[in-house]
Amino acid sequence: MYPLAIQRLIDIFSKFPTVGPRTAARFVFYLQELPKEKIDELVKAIHELKEKIHPCAFCFTPFQQENKERLCPICSDPRRDKTALCIVERETDLEALEKTKKYKGLYFILGGTVAKLRKRDFAALRFKELQERVVHPENFGFAGSQFKEIIVATNATGEGEATALYLQRTLAPLKIKITRLARGLPLGGELEYADEETLSSALDNRR
Repeated sequence: MYPLAIQRLIDIFSKFPTVGPRTAARFVFYLQELPKEKIDELVKAIHELKEKIHPCAFCFTPFQQENKERLCPICSDPRRDKTALCIVERETDLEALEKTKKYKGLYFILGGTVAKLRKRDFAALRFKELQERVVHPENFGFAGSQFKEIIVATNATGEGEATALYLQRTLAPLKIKITRLARGLPLGGELEYADEETLSSALDNRR
């Protein structure tokens, strides 16, 4: 049995996505070997993450506030197309799409997928917040804006497909054009791991 301080950290790291107990233990023993100044640097970075990084009032992407701004650099950019909204599962998917430099509209981070259509899955996602922003964008800093296209950019996985179908049914009454990324993406693939050329093609050929 590991000492309590080590086991406590292993338990914490084991809660990270895709990290199991063995990997968590490696993290802890790696940290144990670091000099104190490196540990202090890590603690400071984690503290700043909570103090300085906040979710955008519209799309929920995390950004560093300088003067208590409500909108992230993407949403506050006057050059962005305020008539297009791209729905993604995670922050990493947004970053992947931005790297293609093909999409010039706004984003909305859903916060995950509906795994098995359980109530707690729905409660954990931002379906209500999405509808509020689509119907009343003026309440979130976009006076005079009206969305003409909603791009559902969920991953090509079983959960992503189920979430996309639910989104399409939910948003259909709003009478806004809804498109999906083209299937240049491999079945079961995730956006953050796709290359920029594949994502560019998926954006260009959405339907």
